[in-house]
Amino acid sequence: MTEPPAWRASATAASTGSPLPEVPPPPSSTPPGSLANPGSPAKADEASVGSRRRTGVDPVKALMHRHRELCERAVDALEIAAGLEAHGVTDRTAARFRHRDVFSLAEEMFARVPRDSDIAPEARHAVSDTPRGRRRPVWAVLALLPGTLGALTLVGLDLTGGRLRLAVGAAGVLAVSAALRAALRRGPLRATAHPVPATRAWTCWLLAYALLGDGLLSAAVAGGPDEAWAPATAPLLALALAVAPGAWCARLFGAVARRRLASSRGLEEFAASVRPLLLGVFALFLCALWTLIGVTAAVLGQDAAYAGAGTLGALLLLARLLMAHGRTHAPAVVLGAAAAAEVLAVCTVFAGRLTGCGFLAVPVETAVGTWGPGSVPGLACGAAALTLLVHAARTLTRASAHAPTDTTP
Repeated sequence: MTEPPAWRASATAASTGSPLPEVPPPPSSTPPGSLANPGSPAKADEASVGSRRRTGVDPVKALMHRHRELCERAVDALEIAAGLEAHGVTDRTAARFRHRDVFSLAEEMFARVPRDSDIAPEARHAVSDTPRGRRRPVWAVLALLPGTLGALTLVGLDLTGGRLRLAVGAAGVLAVSAALRAALRRGPLRATAHPVPATRAWTCWLLAYALLGDGLLSAAVAGGPDEAWAPATAPLLALALAVAPGAWCARLFGAVARRRLASSRGLEEFAASVRPLLLGVFALFLCALWTLIGVTAAVLGQDAAYAGAGTLGALLLLARLLMAHGRTHAPAVVLGAAAAAEVLAVCTVFAGRLTGCGFLAVPVETAVGTWGPGSVPGLACGAAALTLLVHAARTLTRASAHAPTDTTP
């Protein structure tokens, strides 16, 4: 026989005047202090919403699984944001995950990444902050070596003669090359990706043309060369001295861009704030380079090659900036195009001496007669530098170009 309902028992008790029996509360599968406590409606609602989220599809979790390696090795949310942006995730894509931008999506992903519980928070913080900024600025000293050794080489050439002069020149070239290699292997100008092998060959050709090209072109236009011509050492010395301001400008650009990456709340906002920074740093380097060109030309008693050496320095800085941020293909292509243009200019002058081919030399001879021999490398390197500047304004203003790495100085 089943027990009567509680309301019927209470009514019977009320009619007979006996006290009401105590009705036990319904059984509960959760403890009173849990989120699903029936006595707390708000917590019950939160628990039901949470259960629906757990039972439904979690798009952020799926995205984390897709970029699991990126999330696991990231030391902060900025690295995840930069990686997502590099994989094509935009603010519009983040809106589909119910986030206002990529940065907020990266913050949730970073917060949900499982961490190693064996590492104390203090130790993890110390590992993640292992100071790129506390490292001694060895790169700043190395950036001064090419210009210093170049100046010492020219002094040695002036003080010697004969075979000893040749030996001093060869040793100076090797010393400057080694110093330049050391300066580019550390610091803000260090390439974060393996450069294209042809990049070094094109760079060496452009530097060799800055040393000997204007003299060769002038002699070729005049009908020679009939004898050896003096090399233009002032532009090359200015370029060697410009390694130091180039490194400092690259350091300034990288440091300020990373700070703005931390404070920006959207990809478009970050790009808009970094673009004028890039142009300002580039203009600052050009001012330092042109100053060095004028000073070295005055000291050595040579013509100031503002067009040729100035555009070449701008081209080399932009190419190195792109390589320092992982972009290596475009610098190799543009440097090769500039070198090919200089080779073609010299070849057309000599080809114009052939019967019926005089028209080939007309453009170069006209440019040399109007603006001087420096106009040829100025036009070639200037067009290449402008191309790289437009490319850098599109690529170096992305968050993915400024993701912190272990090699960041």
